[in-house]
Amino acid sequence: MASQWHSLVSQKLFLAKTLLGQLDLPALAANGQPAPEAEQALRREAAIQGATELVLRSRRLLLVMIARLYQERNAEPETLEELAALIGAEANEVYRLRNLSSEPGSWWNHLDQLEQSQSRPPATRKTITDDNVIAVSAETGPDRSAAGLLRTLGALKHFADDLEEQHSEW
Repeated sequence: MASQWHSLVSQKLFLAKTLLGQLDLPALAANGQPAPEAEQALRREAAIQGATELVLRSRRLLLVMIARLYQERNAEPETLEELAALIGAEANEVYRLRNLSSEPGSWWNHLDQLEQSQSRPPATRKTITDDNVIAVSAETGPDRSAAGLLRTLGALKHFADDLEEQHSEW
C-alpha cells in the first residue's frame, strides 16, 4: 500500500523535473519563430511555479506515505506536526524530518520558504527616482532557479526512495 504512495510521490517529482526541463528548450511562437521575451518570461514563470507546486504536493504526499508505512490507512497528515501526532514524535521519520526542518539550507527548509513565497503576493518594490539612485535592489526570497529546485527535488526523491527501501525490507 505504501508502495502506491511512493509511486505517486515519484510521479509528481518526475512531472516537476519535466517542467523544469522545459526551461532549457527555446520557446517558439505559433509561427515557428522565437517567442517574444515577454512570452518567454511568462512560460518560464509558469514552469517554475508549476514545478514548485508539484514538489510541494510531493512533500505532502510523502507525509501520507509515511503514515501508510505506520499502518495509518485513512490518515492524510498535511504537516509534520500532524504526522508526529499520528505516529508519534519518537518515530525515526519524524525525527529525521524535524532535523531537516531546523537545518538551514535543507530541502525541507527550502520547501517551507518556497511555500511561503508562493502563497503571498510579491513584495512591492521601491521605484527608482533621482533621490534614491544609490538604492540597490537585491532579489530576496528562496532560490527559485531551476538548479535550486532540481537540488531540492532530488533530495526529496532520495529521502522517499530511502524510506521505501527501508520499509520494503521489513
